[in-house]
Amino acid sequence: MKQSFSILVISMFGLTCFGQWKYPPTRVENAADTYFGVTYTDQYRWIESIKTPEVETWFKQQSEYTNAILNKLNGRDELIAEWKKLDKLQPPAIGSVSYENGRYFYRKTMPGENVGKLYYREGIKGNEVLLFDPLRHIPGKTLSLSQALPSYDGKKVAIGYTVEGAEVPTIRVLDVDTKLFLKDSIYPSGGINSWTFDNKALLYAWIKSADNKDPESALNSKTKLHILGTDPAGDVDFFSNGSYPELKIDPSVYPSAYLSENSRNYIFSALGSVLPEAVMYYAPVSELNAKKIQWKVLCKASDKLVRSLNMIGDEMYAITYEKAKNYRLISTSLKNPDWANARTIAAERKNQTMESFIYTKDYLLITYSDGINNHLSKYNLATKATTEIKLPYSGTIMVSCPNTRSNVCYLGITSWNKPFTQFDLDAATDVFSPGSLMKPPVYPSVYTDLLVEEVEVNGHDGVMIPLSIIYRKGIPKNGSNACLLDGYGAYGISATPYFNDLLNALAVKGVVVAIPHVRGGSEKGEEWYRAGYKTTKPNTWKDFISCGEYLVEKGFTSRGKLAGTGTSAGGIMISRAITERPDLFAAAICNVGCANAMRLEFSTNGPVNIPEFGTIKDSVECKALYEMDGMQHVKKGVKYPAVICVCGWNDPRVVPWQPGKLAGALQNATASGKPVLLKVNYDNGHFTEDKNVTFANFADQFAFVMWQCGHPDFQMKK
Repeated sequence: MKQSFSILVISMFGLTCFGQWKYPPTRVENAADTYFGVTYTDQYRWIESIKTPEVETWFKQQSEYTNAILNKLNGRDELIAEWKKLDKLQPPAIGSVSYENGRYFYRKTMPGENVGKLYYREGIKGNEVLLFDPLRHIPGKTLSLSQALPSYDGKKVAIGYTVEGAEVPTIRVLDVDTKLFLKDSIYPSGGINSWTFDNKALLYAWIKSADNKDPESALNSKTKLHILGTDPAGDVDFFSNGSYPELKIDPSVYPSAYLSENSRNYIFSALGSVLPEAVMYYAPVSELNAKKIQWKVLCKASDKLVRSLNMIGDEMYAITYEKAKNYRLISTSLKNPDWANARTIAAERKNQTMESFIYTKDYLLITYSDGINNHLSKYNLATKATTEIKLPYSGTIMVSCPNTRSNVCYLGITSWNKPFTQFDLDAATDVFSPGSLMKPPVYPSVYTDLLVEEVEVNGHDGVMIPLSIIYRKGIPKNGSNACLLDGYGAYGISATPYFNDLLNALAVKGVVVAIPHVRGGSEKGEEWYRAGYKTTKPNTWKDFISCGEYLVEKGFTSRGKLAGTGTSAGGIMISRAITERPDLFAAAICNVGCANAMRLEFSTNGPVNIPEFGTIKDSVECKALYEMDGMQHVKKGVKYPAVICVCGWNDPRVVPWQPGKLAGALQNATASGKPVLLKVNYDNGHFTEDKNVTFANFADQFAFVMWQCGHPDFQMKK
């Protein structure tokens, strides 16, 4: 099926044909692969050898060259100062709230603080106690609190912390009363799954290595059982393909196992991948210490359970798209699961998609979306009646009920032009009151006066594409505005409205910010997701292009002032948009983006993503991957827009050579005379909580594209 060869042919390209951008040399080679009778060349395969001195030097030279140019731009430092000013105006931000045995645990970030700290209270109105400060734990290291899971008795808390965005946590256990760490330390790990009910052991994800540049580091992962006070080297392989080969767990899948406090009679396990459909097993909790657990199938991919699922006692509730393209909520008994004859709890709605659900002492709270705004219903577990809950105002909602023994919940609402505001909700009475955890935000009026237009754009095939447009009141619609079009379109993740400080700081400067709801998300249900998936993936970037054309046609911007950006899987969208329609965009950002789709499965995080994008081992999917591959579509002599590719050196999700290869190809190919830069964040991964790093990263990206769009605040310093 496959033949490969690699012959070095030339060359050092130092200058573009215009001579004004003296890029670090990027050689080319005649590497190629033949799949199913078709040969695909890859002149930049050598960049994948990321641990070699040659490639490390190339990235370093690209980084230094990029920084030298970005440092000359006006507006970048002003953006950082604006974001820091806004951050200091806000009340403390509280999130990741959990409850055990009367104690509330949560992460809190004070105004101006770089990362959040872990606190707890005895009761929601108790005195606040600091438990863990990531900035003081290891002198000289910037840590982030990635996870905090209290034991069921509330006396201990398992903490996961990461360094510089690497996303591979070290697990430590803290005694809540003494505030001292136990001797246990586990690294590398994939995170904490659960405590055992006796509070003496942890189930956690084990991975082979923390090396994000090792293609095998995440393969054949396991759930291990760690007994407190013992050497982690002796931890039991609790659930994996090694311990249960009869389950035939794929090496790329993450096998997890856990206990659920609200369903204490069982042990649960699941196979984690990018597949939206749940695959789970379960067994009686009495088998927890058995040498061999007799796992039974709880649900298969063919049961089509997606989005949210919860166990309550002997009942399991889940969202499905079986016979419901907009989803419905169903339930079955754990004593004898039968999804084919499951009871319908909430039927499919014609004009709303079911997004998620949570549970309280007496209710299920179900969140819906009309494509833009959320709606909330509650299902009474005793009476089986469903009623609507009227929200304080429209927007995106986030509901949490950390104490499922009560009906008190925390509900936050936000939208494109309304900052996140938290309320307390009494699910029994539907009464909202001011948030007891978080106070209302504070923003200058220029931010809260931003206008929003929700429109639908005629796509390339006649399908109507939702587009959200955010702009400052009074701007002209004569094509004179710079515009940033920010899309994604993968995994069924919808572009839900939220108040984005970073983007809105551009909007108040007269920049039009536009969010296209492209296919590959699920704004219009399961069919919308599947219409931007594998062989239908071209719809994702074609929808993006259609929205760009609409913005130009309606005078929001013009071709010389339109910039596009895509992050992570959105790298497919942006790299193909600019290679298919280079004339439409003045500039583009490929932020930690998948830009070389045909080589994704050869990277650390690639195998687990095969279900979303496909594999070169399948003839149909191989052709689809070629269509998705931005680097493969770069052609010499084409006038490409200005492009900044961004990679995180510690990124475990999108390896740096993915955006790196696109940057090298564009530098050697473009005939436009516009710059192509590669920004390398050596203090970052796919993202980081560290605000200083985040602000600097996005200020560089935004300043670059606004410079190329001609915005007066972002031109070269004289």
